[in-house]
Amino acid sequence: MLKQQLQQKLQQKLSPAQIQVIKMLEVPTLELEERIRQELEENPALEEGAESDKETEEMDDLSIDDGGNNDDFDPEEYMADDDIPDYKLKANNTSKDDKYEDIPFSAGMTFHEFLEDQVGLLQLSEHERLLTEYVIGNIDDEGYLRRTPEAMVDDIVFQAGVETSDAEMLHVINQVRQLDPAGVGASNLQECLLLQLERKEPCKPVTLAKKLIKDYFEEFSKKHYDKIQRGLDMDDDMLKQVMNEIIHLNPKPGNSWDGNILEKSMTTIVPDFILENDEGQLSVSLNNSNVPELRVNSTYNEMFQDYAGNKQNQNREMKEAVLFVKQKIDAARWFIDAIKQRQQTLLTTMMAIVEFQREFFIEGDDTYMKPMILKDIADRTGYDISTISRVSNSKYIQTEFGIFPVKYFFSESMTNDSGEEVSTREIKKILQDCIDNEDKRKPWNDEALAEVLKTKGYIVARRTVAKYREQLNIPVARMRREI
Repeated sequence: MLKQQLQQKLQQKLSPAQIQVIKMLEVPTLELEERIRQELEENPALEEGAESDKETEEMDDLSIDDGGNNDDFDPEEYMADDDIPDYKLKANNTSKDDKYEDIPFSAGMTFHEFLEDQVGLLQLSEHERLLTEYVIGNIDDEGYLRRTPEAMVDDIVFQAGVETSDAEMLHVINQVRQLDPAGVGASNLQECLLLQLERKEPCKPVTLAKKLIKDYFEEFSKKHYDKIQRGLDMDDDMLKQVMNEIIHLNPKPGNSWDGNILEKSMTTIVPDFILENDEGQLSVSLNNSNVPELRVNSTYNEMFQDYAGNKQNQNREMKEAVLFVKQKIDAARWFIDAIKQRQQTLLTTMMAIVEFQREFFIEGDDTYMKPMILKDIADRTGYDISTISRVSNSKYIQTEFGIFPVKYFFSESMTNDSGEEVSTREIKKILQDCIDNEDKRKPWNDEALAEVLKTKGYIVARRTVAKYREQLNIPVARMRREI
């Protein structure tokens, strides 16, 4: 049964400008530069250059509020319900939460191309070449072949119609394992290390290293050196020589390929903020060296004024042109305003963080870090906590002590034995120092570390020490042991 009823709702809607600002806050400087270039390409009403006073006045004259009121021009009077331009009918069926990723470009020879290039030097039949290329295609970026010969035999029949046997596939895999870099095509770490040792000049340390990896790999991975020494009848000096051979092997041969250098270099961090210290006077600036100034194209402004001032005898095409030009001008203005608000919000937030953590930025030592949460900065700036979160996410600041992620300065608090609140960052720094200076032949376990921290005035439970140690990516005591 259908029923009509009236219902009142209180809803908060974001204007296009507000949505632009929120999106802008989240992107770091490098992405902002790309976003600006994209907008310049897509919107002809937007161009590079500083706004003149005249252009600013013209933009103010063309402004419309979020409600759509404008005494000079009302698009609705130009358009009837059945007179809508084509570009207004195009739907954008994407969500603001959708993830967009640019397709990375390639330069030079990739790791897999390097392997295939070596195959070209081998004397292979067409059948063997197909099998070899298939095996290489199954090698991951770290250089490992994590699939069994049996599984590949079944798959290549269905995928390429090539029939083979388990024995032939294993022979091809062994051929691939002779390619460079050494260790490529291994199914696991143990096999990878053995393949590399096989290529070394034979000597006693190398021979013992092979036996160690082959027969005592579990003891090696758990650093049970005493068991290894007893099993292989080695003294401390020989054990050091054997371990020296092993630690110089590459556990991920694919990662050593020079073709990956470009990709690694592209991850270079570009700071969003620059902090300068002039004899204790701290100043923060935005890193806008590659961010151009923007303005609305004057030609589009003039075009719109001409159209809007000549309403008589305008046909359908002219009406569409008027609405199109205004849409582009509004989009340009919203984008420019979003950039300006982004810069102001970022600068205000970072200045509040620097003031809060002033002692750290003067001294550069984590022990000077104060406990600080998002709410602390939100209270100081008047911004919402979600805004502070967006500003601090994926942003970096350059200081005289190095480049830090903005998130680095946020930490919880604990109370020391004097009853003072201290940052967990400070405790982690002390913990790191304790582990760095421990006797590596007899490293401290978590309980011993808790006792050491206690003597320094930090009362921390063993479980908390374990949590901080894991957050610092520090292994357990047994794995830190050295010979």
